[in-house]
Formats: sequence, C-alpha cells, structure tokens
Amino acid sequence: MFHLIREDFQAHGRDPWRQGVWAMAVYRFGRWRYRVRPAVLRRPLSLLYKLLKVGVQITTGIDLPCETQVGRRLVIEHFGGIVISGDSVIGDDVRLRHGVTLGLRRTGVPGAPVIGNGVDIGAGAKILGPVHIGAGAVIGANAVVLGDVPAGALAVGVPARIKLRRPRLAEAA
Repeated sequence: MFHLIREDFQAHGRDPWRQGVWAMAVYRFGRWRYRVRPAVLRRPLSLLYKLLKVGVQITTGIDLPCETQVGRRLVIEHFGGIVISGDSVIGDDVRLRHGVTLGLRRTGVPGAPVIGNGVDIGAGAKILGPVHIGAGAVIGANAVVLGDVPAGALAVGVPARIKLRRPRLAEAA
C-alpha cells in the first residue's frame, strides 16, 4: 500500500496539497483493508475508511470508491465533480480532470467503462456504459463517450466522434 501511495504522490508532482493525492491515499487504504484478517480487525478499519472517504468527497468533490480497479499513478489534475463507478477499470498513468464521470449508462443496466493505460481525459468528459478506451487515447473536454475508442485516437463532441491522430515525427523516426 505505501509504495503505491508513494508512486501516486510522485505522479502528482510531490505536492501534498493536491486533492488527487488525498483521494488516492484514501482509495489505496480502502483496498488494503480488505487484506486484513481476521474480520474483527478489519471492521474498525472499514469504519475509518468510510469516514475518510466521506471526508474526501466533501472536501474535494472526488468520488472514488475502493471497489473501482485503479492501476498505478492515476493523476487527478483538478478537484471537483469527479464521479467514478465502482465497476470501472482504470489503467496505469491515466489523467483525469474536473467534472469527469466514469459510470453506468442506465440504472440497473450492468457495464462500466474500461480505461486503458496512458489515457488523458479532459474536463467535463462523460464516459458511460460498457465501453473500452484504448491505450494512449485522448478524450476531449465535455465529450460524451458512448462507444469504444481505439488506442491512440481522439474522441470529441456530443456524442463523441472518433478522430484518428497522426503519429508524431519523433515517434515515426
């Protein structure tokens, strides 16, 4: 748990005042508490987690339940209005900005987004339903993504349109 928190801290620029660091530390603690045995020892840790989670939600506006599968070095750039479904899967080195929602398309219908490694999600973006976002994709600000986005593509608009990006000259060489 501590090495993951240290990685998250470094990914946030070693700034303890960034709210993303707080949300990630509480998330990592929430995941870690499931490993504590016996259950009688886990109960007070669960209560502490629930209090910390509500505190982080109130102070930062970030709702990141411990049931979500989050990879390493998730960076939450800005705080406020971030809602992530507990069924979502987030890869390594992903960046989220304020107002992002990763969730279900409809109540009672299963299926949450799966976000690949290195994805950059712009402010106000909504990714809804059982969609897959490929590695290195970019989701534009305020995009509403209701379908799969291939690796390295750009998704913009409402509903999101997919635009394939050209490789950079440095990558092509």
